[in-house]
Amino acid sequence: MSKIRAVVVDPDISGRLALRDVDAPTPAANEAVIRVAEISLNRGEVRRSTTAEAGWRPGWDLAGIVETPAADGSGPAIGTRVVGLLRSGAWAELVSVPTHSLAELPSSVSFAQAATLPVAGLTAYHTLLKGGSPLGRPVLITGASGGVGHFAIQLARLSGAQVIAHIRRAEYETFVKDAGADSVVIGEDLSPASKYGPYHLIIESVGGNTLGTALGLLAEDGTIVLFGTSGGNEVTFNAQRFYGTGGASLYGLILFHELRRESAAVGLQRLLRLVEVGQLRPVIDIQADWIEIADIAQKLLNRSYLGKAVLHVSNL
Repeated sequence: MSKIRAVVVDPDISGRLALRDVDAPTPAANEAVIRVAEISLNRGEVRRSTTAEAGWRPGWDLAGIVETPAADGSGPAIGTRVVGLLRSGAWAELVSVPTHSLAELPSSVSFAQAATLPVAGLTAYHTLLKGGSPLGRPVLITGASGGVGHFAIQLARLSGAQVIAHIRRAEYETFVKDAGADSVVIGEDLSPASKYGPYHLIIESVGGNTLGTALGLLAEDGTIVLFGTSGGNEVTFNAQRFYGTGGASLYGLILFHELRRESAAVGLQRLLRLVEVGQLRPVIDIQADWIEIADIAQKLLNRSYLGKAVLHVSNL
């Protein structure tokens, strides 16, 4: 079997991530083989790589060209420019991707722009879907300077919501306002956000005290969509205030669970159309060759940049 290069966990080296030779993919009937041009990084896969076993292959987001179409006839033809999503192993020269997780790129959308969309863009998209119609309603987004938060601000604004962004550092205020936030709450304490509420939808990724406070800020029949706990897993909240609101709900969102109900291709196509017409703007803060993967991954963990990091794999 021929070999390709891929990012692999190696616990014996600094940074734990390195390019190694691995077996070329053997696609299932419903999978296309993609020659990868660009990949992007997300905090979840990078965190897992810090403790994963030797040989584990991280990677969710990829963009490239169809080298071998799916044998069952589904999906795009050879040579099609696509963006795709895998549960792991996307950071490689060649990958097999189920056709329901691929979307064709409009000619004006670059590989780099597309590579930012699968996990961060789809997560933001699905959090908005859980809130129903936000038209004219206040939507609160915590962790708003992160990859998901930045896309969520833009999508909520496009949906006609009044967008309130919560960030912990004042230097990020311009970043979230440029994305479309109407108002910004700064600091560890979420309580000042109450003056803009109560909220139809709260998109939450911090957990800890932030989630505890958010549970008391919902409007009647409002929803909190929780997709992360960067600030702590344990939560204390006023239970009477929460259930006393009436119809309030807390929804735990895991992207790959949502994709059982609606394929990644559907959401990616919608996001790509918005990028194509200039209504959704991926912010790429770092572009580098993938040989720098360990260094860029550490910068992500250190929160050394705001936008997405996109790494170049091959010239296409």
